[in-house]
Amino acid sequence: MIKSVCGYCGVGCGLEFEEDKLIGDVAYPINEGKLCSKGISELVSIQTPTRLLRPHIRDNINNEYKVSNWEDSIKIIADKIKNTDSSKIGFYLSGQLLTEDYYVANKLGKGFLKTNNVDTNSRTCMSSAVVAYKKSLGIDFVPVKMDDIFDSNLLIIIGANTAEAHVVFHNRIKKAKRKGLKVIVIDPRFTDTAKIADLYLPIKVGADIDFLNLVAKRIIDEDLVDYAFVEKYVNNFELLKNKFKRIPVTKMLKRTGLSKEQFEEFWTMFKENPNIISAWTMGLNQSSQGVDKNLALINLHLLTGKIYKKGNGPLSLTGQPNAMGGREVGGLSTMLAVHFGFEKESIQKVEEFWNTKGIQNKAGLTATQMLEANLDVLIVCHTDPIYHLPNRNKTEELIKKIPMVVEINAYENSETSKYAHIKLPATPWGEKEGTQTNLDRTITKQEKLTRTSIDCKPDWEIFQLIAQELGFYEAFSFKNPQEIFEEYQEMTKLNPHLNIYETSYEQLRKEPFRWGDKIIEEKLFFTENEKANLHFVENKLLSERTSLEYPFLMITGRTRDQWHSGTKTNLPRTLLKYKDLDFCEIHTKNAKDLGIEHNDPIRIISKRGEITSKAFITDNINMDTIFVPISNRDVNYITNDLLDKDSLEPDYNHNAVRIEKLKKTP
Repeated sequence: MIKSVCGYCGVGCGLEFEEDKLIGDVAYPINEGKLCSKGISELVSIQTPTRLLRPHIRDNINNEYKVSNWEDSIKIIADKIKNTDSSKIGFYLSGQLLTEDYYVANKLGKGFLKTNNVDTNSRTCMSSAVVAYKKSLGIDFVPVKMDDIFDSNLLIIIGANTAEAHVVFHNRIKKAKRKGLKVIVIDPRFTDTAKIADLYLPIKVGADIDFLNLVAKRIIDEDLVDYAFVEKYVNNFELLKNKFKRIPVTKMLKRTGLSKEQFEEFWTMFKENPNIISAWTMGLNQSSQGVDKNLALINLHLLTGKIYKKGNGPLSLTGQPNAMGGREVGGLSTMLAVHFGFEKESIQKVEEFWNTKGIQNKAGLTATQMLEANLDVLIVCHTDPIYHLPNRNKTEELIKKIPMVVEINAYENSETSKYAHIKLPATPWGEKEGTQTNLDRTITKQEKLTRTSIDCKPDWEIFQLIAQELGFYEAFSFKNPQEIFEEYQEMTKLNPHLNIYETSYEQLRKEPFRWGDKIIEEKLFFTENEKANLHFVENKLLSERTSLEYPFLMITGRTRDQWHSGTKTNLPRTLLKYKDLDFCEIHTKNAKDLGIEHNDPIRIISKRGEITSKAFITDNINMDTIFVPISNRDVNYITNDLLDKDSLEPDYNHNAVRIEKLKKTP
């Protein structure tokens, strides 16, 4: 029996492999033997006929691919890089990479190619949380662990659907409820998560800041501030207090769409429960004010001192298995490595450690900027930007202009592969080993369960082959993932709060390790004066607005059994889906006004494009709001490309659209 960890969402469930089947690891603390339907069927993704098994190459995206070999493919890539200015090279990585893969790619790009254009698809999901944590706490640090819910009295879930996106954690929430935990769910949809709520608040899309600021004002007005905590650990309290004296309370409550009675019910629960955890994900992050929404929520914990103690704190729910690990090694273009930025002192430390010179002293292009930057080389690894970036018609036109697009993937049916020149076959989950960090800083060991397929290679080795072809042999001579992990561990000593050096690769085979607990125990903040920062934010109404022509707001999200573009989950041999992959939730009254019935084919149109779907008529969504799951591969033809100014994360959840009924095909 081999013990490993699931490679789907950020929960990071332990599992066991025996005789070609997977079961949950009963000894693993996070899931205690439980797995979701994706985790149970993970082996299917290794054996699917959609696997990419050999290198492929073509000169022009209008031509057919031809089978190539590794030597020729790597040489072509390296030759192109040699003749390209570093500012014109981009690495587009993924939260599905292992930490060792991320580390080698980041080291190559930032340390030796001298390009900071090394970013990840975490830009489109977690970057707003990253920026907010850094602004408030001083570093990218999640100050809660999942099991803290068992020491909490109240869990506030806002802009998240744990029942479908973090299934095993949701089951833990239900277990904690049986022991007395109260749950509030705030969402424009009455989701499967809302079904377990003690209080459900159907907030209007885009009104999160208004709601959270109203709560902060009540904390101050009713003298529920933890003054001792604020005095010792928090900046900007008087500034925030003065700002809140002048906010238009009635107008803000009206914008939320909630009644005074609903808000008072929330407030009563908030002030009567001593230990509070808030949990959120894309409903806050994916917004033109995603950072501000995060800050408004973190403010509540700082004002009340409900942070850095058991059963309390702001818990961002990471979506991908190793988005956190990527953030730790420096996988975002806005950081260098091991939580360092691009300050002179940080660059000197990293250059000395990597034995290199000339690291650029400014942030690189983000994933949401790369395609507009006239790059000459774009290396896309284990992600699908054509599928997941907003305003897809625009994205497709931009990627066509890039002279060399290299796709490193385990599967051949991505949307991006239509625009790539070279495809390199990478090993997927189960055929490689390494480490990943789940959503509460827990590092787990992923084991190799089966042999490597035909001509596939682990991602770290692919980046190492490119590095060696470019002449960087000494810095890229790793023999296995353990050597990479151990070098990375040494590097974390440069920034000691990232105390990953306290575990070992061998120890991780036996048990997980969570870094950063000392930060909580000693109440450490990493701002200039070592205190947390309160931030006054306000709803600036920056998102796209509805109009007579586009009267509906479309929001997006995940369904339980689906994973991203479906290369791993939308397969004939996976478990039966409990929901269709393609539907559009629309309120009963809106559907009646449009003459639309359940399952009618519809067209959804925005200023940017259109898609087709089928109507799912329900009272479980706000009026004039529709929901389309991201398992509809075409959804981003209609999403807008507005970005948060600080995190540069897209506003996927505020799209003005109209709906047309289509004729049913016979």
